Amino acid sequence: MRGNDVIGILFAYVHEERVRELTEHRVMASIPYGGRYRLVDFPLSNMVNSGINKVGVITEQNYQSLMDHLGSGKVWDLSRKREGLFLLPPFGAETTRTEGKIASLASIQRFLKNSHEEYVLLSDCDLVANVDYKQVFQFHTDKDADVTVIYRHGMSPDTDKNVVFTVDPEGAVRDMLVKRGSDADCNYGLGKYLIRRKLLMEMVEECMSRNLYDFDRDLLQRHLKDLRVYGYEFTEAAYPITSFGSYFNANMALMDPKIRGQLFPADHPIYTKVRDDMPARYGLSADVSNSIIADGCVIDGEVENCVLFRGVQVKKGARLRNCVIMQDTVIGENARLDYVVADKDVVFDINRVLTGHQTYPVYVAKGSRV
Repeated sequence: MRGNDVIGILFAYVHEERVRELTEHRVMASIPYGGRYRLVDFPLSNMVNSGINKVGVITEQNYQSLMDHLGSGKVWDLSRKREGLFLLPPFGAETTRTEGKIASLASIQRFLKNSHEEYVLLSDCDLVANVDYKQVFQFHTDKDADVTVIYRHGMSPDTDKNVVFTVDPEGAVRDMLVKRGSDADCNYGLGKYLIRRKLLMEMVEECMSRNLYDFDRDLLQRHLKDLRVYGYEFTEAAYPITSFGSYFNANMALMDPKIRGQLFPADHPIYTKVRDDMPARYGLSADVSNSIIADGCVIDGEVENCVLFRGVQVKKGARLRNCVIMQDTVIGENARLDYVVADKDVVFDINRVLTGHQTYPVYVAKGSRV
């Protein structure tokens, strides 16, 4: 199987309710991460690195920032006369949310029908991971599978809906549960599926005719015994964004060089929108340790175990520890921040003190003044 025989479909909006703080003004896919990236950069770059040159991004609401980030897709080499990047906003005049993934797939049936690729790779945008889909394609072909699900073995996230698989030694999925997080290690899904395009279209049409809208329960679980479903285990670093706390922990994980090496390998890069800016500037009183500092930052205070996005200013005497500070935020003189996540364009006045905890980081909304 060749990568150019696969269409990539990204669900930009799924699971937004899990991180309401961050998705009030943006979709899940455009949540900032790691100093310069957005969550959509990971699945999109993974697809491009695996040879997929046709990707559709399904959106619903609040997708202006996502469209601004993706643009024509040039950064990912998807700005082409043929194929390339397709933004698939809500169909018709409706702006309300659809019933689920199946309704979203039904709304792009024309797009799928007019495509000529044999397979479709479906992916959510709530996972920070660097997946080599070429290995998934090869696994799918070797097993002659109808559907391949990508899963990870370990303690499942504590969410209201985990997809847990029972996989035999040959990789075949024998059972599938949709439930809350497990207290023991299990094989939990990562929201990524490889399936034949025509099979997907037929199953979506059948589900819609029966008023069934849940992809995992109504499309996959209901047909588990009728299809050859196989599971591909992903063993590298992976961070599902299932809560505000998990988002904070996923950023803090970047302090570990081993994790950074798995998420950003030199031979499998993660691409993102370029913002030309000056290099980070450190004043005479700056003291920075174990932190990720993006370009355009001006540091005159103390920064420890933090992720600072582009254009952040840390004034003299300010002290930041265990913080995620997004783009163009200003930290005033002598401010003290610990376990704080500040959205874009926040201003902290002088002498402000804000303290959270590792299990409960404090969030400051976009454009706020503290």
